[in-house]
Amino acid sequence: MSVERNNHRTAIAFSAIAVIVALVAAFATTFERVGTRKVDNETPPGTMGLAKPHAPLDRAPDQPISGH
Repeated sequence: MSVERNNHRTAIAFSAIAVIVALVAAFATTFERVGTRKVDNETPPGTMGLAKPHAPLDRAPDQPISGH
């Protein structure tokens, strides 16, 4: 009976060590990819936003769409 308890303790200890190693590895790889750049709301000079300009419409907004 003592041998079975010792085997269970050994298995639990190895499992706990494996979980701890996996958590440390996940923690290290997560923080390796995190950028430490400063974020602010100011845009660089000369930028007007992320959208690209669209071509002008062929009609006024209140005119109906005409079929060709």
